[in-house]
Amino acid sequence: MTESSGAPEAGAEPVITRTGRFSDHDESVAGWCHMEQALELVGTRSAMVLLREMYYGARRFDELARHTGLTEAVTSQRLKRLVDAGLLRRQPYQEPGRRTRYEYVLTDLGRSLFPVFVALMEWGARLGNEGGVELLHADCGSPVGAVVRCAEGHDVGLSDTVARFVSDRDPGAR
Repeated sequence: MTESSGAPEAGAEPVITRTGRFSDHDESVAGWCHMEQALELVGTRSAMVLLREMYYGARRFDELARHTGLTEAVTSQRLKRLVDAGLLRRQPYQEPGRRTRYEYVLTDLGRSLFPVFVALMEWGARLGNEGGVELLHADCGSPVGAVVRCAEGHDVGLSDTVARFVSDRDPGAR
């Protein structure tokens, strides 16, 4: 949508409204979009299922590979990338009589992805498959869900959202 009036065209579904320089923007923001940058890092099934297992408490390589069903090569490659990006850190441990090994621990950056994980689980449940895992609030037992909120605490829907450029950098430049 390229209009900036805030009102969708007659018959059109409400979407995010572009404002400022973004309202006249007719080029792709590919390579410049924050969402695209995030997907480059965690946009694979293997990365997300490894993070899922980390959220469920898995820490050791063999446990992560076994619980995800990934090959050791893919597990190793994805864990290295998640460590390099700062979502996980390697922490040494040693069982009695054994050599030092490493386990993986979520960093603050890795924990900050939790709402995305919740949103994906919530959306996946809407696809119609019966059963599965449900996330509940430990204190009250109510289901956990993802909510989009502004910094002032208001719940925000798709049509209540405005997008703008926040940099002087030309978004069409790569």
